[in-house]
Amino acid sequence: MIEKQYSPGNIARLFCDMIYTRLFWPAARLVRYPATVRGRKYLKLDKGLTTGRNCRIEIFKTLGGDDPILKIGKNVQLNDNVHICALKSVEIGDDVLMASNVYVSDNSHGVYAGNGHHSTPDSAPIDREYEMRPVRIGNKVWIGEGVMILPGVEIGDGAVIGAHAVVNASVPAACIAVGAPARIVKRFNPATGKWEKTNTDGSFKSDNEL
Repeated sequence: MIEKQYSPGNIARLFCDMIYTRLFWPAARLVRYPATVRGRKYLKLDKGLTTGRNCRIEIFKTLGGDDPILKIGKNVQLNDNVHICALKSVEIGDDVLMASNVYVSDNSHGVYAGNGHHSTPDSAPIDREYEMRPVRIGNKVWIGEGVMILPGVEIGDGAVIGAHAVVNASVPAACIAVGAPARIVKRFNPATGKWEKTNTDGSFKSDNEL
């Protein structure tokens, strides 16, 4: 744990943030202003949320679509400039920690992969059909600085996502993923109590492979 050090100006600003939180976010621990929230009626927030400054939460309903949902579990901490966008479903578990400048989205302007209809390059991106796939982040996940979590991703409990990773595929529980696109490099081994390097299939490397 780091030692908390506040200047008189920091203390005054923190006091204002606490008043703001009590008035507008009574279930939260501390929401630092400014914060932008659109579609708040679709937000399901548990107790203990803490945010940094300039966090941006957007939950939009598409025309004729089902109600979207953003669920944030207990004791979640979002640092400065976290941007979360939900058109379908984004779920964030308990005790999740996100560093600054993290982007989480269950949608994209246009359809570019998979079967069936694809967006065409001669259409304006803003007019293209949305691709929407749910995102789920498990409990006790640590997400590093500048990470991007893209539609359709599921991150298992206790996973760690390294700084500036682009997560476009699911990450199993108790794994460390890094890079762009993100790849699994370590997994926690309960037998040894250590984070150990893995092969591409997620199996632990043998001594002669390390």
